[in-house]
Amino acid sequence: MAENEDNIEIGEGYAEIKMGAGWFLTITLASSERYENEYIEIAKERSGQKKGRFNLNPKYARSLGEALIQFADKNEL
Repeated sequence: MAENEDNIEIGEGYAEIKMGAGWFLTITLASSERYENEYIEIAKERSGQKKGRFNLNPKYARSLGEALIQFADKNEL
């Protein structure tokens, strides 16, 4: 577990996980000017360009985190 902690950087409204081969998984708290609400953007980035994105309503962030932990535990990851 300690080796993976070196690959995680967390700041105010931002988290980044270094995945390897230049890829990063970024988690950003963003706001929409058009709809005037906040959302969490989860993106896969390489060389500063976002290759895949997923927007999540902030009220589901904790549920997603808990589901990921349960998934990892059940699959021995």
